[in-house]
Amino acid sequence: MTVADDHALAHDLAERAGRLLLDLRAQGGDPETLKNAGDRCSHEFLMAELAKARPDDAVLSEEGIDNKTRLTANRVWIVDPLDGTREFGEPPRTDWAVHVALWERNSAPGNAGVAGEPTPMRNAGVAGEPTPAARNADEVGELTAGAVALPAQGTVLSTLSTVGIAQRPDRRGDSRRPSEGVSAGIFPSGSGAERPLRLVVSRTRASQLVKDVATLLNAELIPCGSAGAKAATVILGENDVYLHSGGFYEWDTAAPVAVARAAGLHVSRIDASDVAYNQENPLLPDILVCRPAIAGLLLNAIREATYAI
Repeated sequence: MTVADDHALAHDLAERAGRLLLDLRAQGGDPETLKNAGDRCSHEFLMAELAKARPDDAVLSEEGIDNKTRLTANRVWIVDPLDGTREFGEPPRTDWAVHVALWERNSAPGNAGVAGEPTPMRNAGVAGEPTPAARNADEVGELTAGAVALPAQGTVLSTLSTVGIAQRPDRRGDSRRPSEGVSAGIFPSGSGAERPLRLVVSRTRASQLVKDVATLLNAELIPCGSAGAKAATVILGENDVYLHSGGFYEWDTAAPVAVARAAGLHVSRIDASDVAYNQENPLLPDILVCRPAIAGLLLNAIREATYAI
């Protein structure tokens, strides 16, 4: 087994599960029946394929029983067979996804980065220094591969295909820090004209914190469906920030976080600590995904909004 094999496997499984879901959706039918069938068929496919390809690895799936033996495993696949079940059941919506990610204990053989190098400290903090939570998380384990398939958009984003994408010169937005001349909440658009910072949020349950941060930064709220679809818009440069504080689970974010980190984006909790995975309780209260250059701006706004609550 090589490191590249895990990246390729994540990409392949997410893509193939997505095709199954597209075929199922094309059959039509009652939305509730369709959503339930989508969850079930994608889960069964992913579990069967992982059992064949990685029989010694543990799996944490939204649709499966949480087997706590994963807590002592060296390798754990964290999957969301259908992220955005509501959107899947509302054709022709395209903002739903399939998530496949791999978490590895740091002492496990083969725990390395995309190019075969040891996985770096992921959340280096705004000032370039790892937070205590980041150090503790890295002493335990880290996400090392992942893929987010957006089947209805014909796209698969993976830890292999998006390496460094956030630093490419053709990306929208601005690479300068706010202190280097970018007004808070105002960024150049692709045409060079100034525009408000774009913050992608839940279609139905944007938290008060998110709304308060948007007000502080004069940001535009962009509603979108699943967590994977939201993160993808930031990875691809369509939006600037994905901020969520309403609570969700590890499977909602593991693959998007793996891909976002590979792309060079800042990922943290809203208190700037690292996002840890394969925890005993898979509940994940909040997350921030954005370009590193604006992480300080966002974290300062979060602190201001939080203190006002």
